[in-house]
Amino acid sequence: MNRSFWGAFLSLRLAPLVSCIFIALTILLLSQGHPGGSGQIALLVLVALTLLGCYDLLQTEHSVLRNYPILGHLRFLLEDIRPEIRQYFVEDETQGYPFSRNKRAVVYQRAKNNLDKRPFGTQLNVYGEGFEWLSHSIAPATVGSHDFRVRVGGPNCRQPYEASLFNISAMSFGALSANALLALNAGAKFGGFAHNTGEGGISPYHLVHDGDLIWEIGSGYFGCRTSDGRFDPDSFAGHACDEQVKMIEIKLSQGAKPGHGGLLPAAKVSLEIAGIRGVRMGEDCISPAAHSAFSTPIELLQFIQRLRDLSEGKPVGFKLCIGRPSEFLAICKAMLETGILPDFVTVDGKEGGTGSAPLEFMDHIGMPMREGLALVHHALIGTGLREHIRVAVSGKIATGFDIARASALGADWCYSARGFMFALGCIQSLKCHTDRCPTGVATQDPARGRALVPSLKAERVFNYHRATMIALSELTAAAGVEHPRDLQARDFYWRVAEHQIVTLDQLYPRPAPGAFLDGDIDKRLAQAWREARADSFRVAG
Repeated sequence: MNRSFWGAFLSLRLAPLVSCIFIALTILLLSQGHPGGSGQIALLVLVALTLLGCYDLLQTEHSVLRNYPILGHLRFLLEDIRPEIRQYFVEDETQGYPFSRNKRAVVYQRAKNNLDKRPFGTQLNVYGEGFEWLSHSIAPATVGSHDFRVRVGGPNCRQPYEASLFNISAMSFGALSANALLALNAGAKFGGFAHNTGEGGISPYHLVHDGDLIWEIGSGYFGCRTSDGRFDPDSFAGHACDEQVKMIEIKLSQGAKPGHGGLLPAAKVSLEIAGIRGVRMGEDCISPAAHSAFSTPIELLQFIQRLRDLSEGKPVGFKLCIGRPSEFLAICKAMLETGILPDFVTVDGKEGGTGSAPLEFMDHIGMPMREGLALVHHALIGTGLREHIRVAVSGKIATGFDIARASALGADWCYSARGFMFALGCIQSLKCHTDRCPTGVATQDPARGRALVPSLKAERVFNYHRATMIALSELTAAAGVEHPRDLQARDFYWRVAEHQIVTLDQLYPRPAPGAFLDGDIDKRLAQAWREARADSFRVAG
């Protein structure tokens, strides 16, 4: 028996099954093969449990049971008998952006291609602060297809990409298991949507099924780095020119821990991961908080142009969680000064997740998705750049309504990490950083990873994407428009207090095109605009 087996036994994963076999054999030996009375009943029970455990190990539908034979049934039992009056939200609704049990349930049902309907009306407090809704039309529209697309590629892009409005967010190999990536990429291939690699580099598991890739380049330059951790243009060009890579995304920061950098714990840095990332095995794999290839807004844009040239003209953009508004406005000023434009900007909300982040960063650093999206969208409009640059967004997006709301606030397409993890079978056990994921999603332990069967989960990834896009098309039609891009912020209502309702365009007033250049700047951004400078991220003195 290998070390993984004994690790599984000692961690109680296989202990119930092995114990049943051991006790049954002990009863047989002590009774000389002929147990009687209570011994015979006990033996029958143990044999039944053993057969159940063996079936759990071999079945492919439930990852928890493949990792926890016999014991895993307790989860489903507790799920069935839990009090129905329990809180529906895993977070306080008044804190905003709740990720509800109902939302998770919808993902699970759609991934399994089950009916996702619900009786008895809304289970939300429609008079509670934070409740929101989309105004429908008496004259619904007819939407021809749910396969909504957006062309990504500005004036300097030679290989534009037709992106789906809903794509897999950045999750690296190392953070996720090999089987999880195989399933995600196969699902993306089946459904014709994109799979963001995360900053951990392009692994062999991203390439098996030929699904479209968005290659994320972080400050560690994994997959395109020199031995001392700096950017390697030759290595980058070798991967970026691969036909499967459709776009390149420079990661400046992520919502869950902006300004902190990244960390893959040493426990999850296998020999394979070390080879893919170009780091040493057995050590924490660290992404620095800042890039070494650039340090000013102008240098960032020059780096974007360099990557665009090295990739033979593919769309190149950057991802960030908004912090100081003046810093993004500084990038806008640099665009105006240099004439170099990114093909897209990805806004990562602070409510986005990660496998590991300090509590203070997770809860109190960074701008939430809606505010960040509105700021980027309005800054690009105000500087006259919006028509040339696409905007993507991520941050607890999982349903058609989430995508519709983001579209109304200015997003051209959306990413989801959590939604697709749920489609893979994630149960939010919060063990991501320990390498002990019970469903084989976020682990590098091969014994745990085998619980996730890629062929089955790929189908669920495809089902979830397809059902969510259909839901988006139905919402779009109900609003009386033919495409999500036609949704407006004024179509969405938000209850800010029990007796006060506002529309999203009242919360986030939109500037006129080019208004910032004419000096017509919203007072909330006027000081930030004055402070912004193209040659530095630092505030002008």
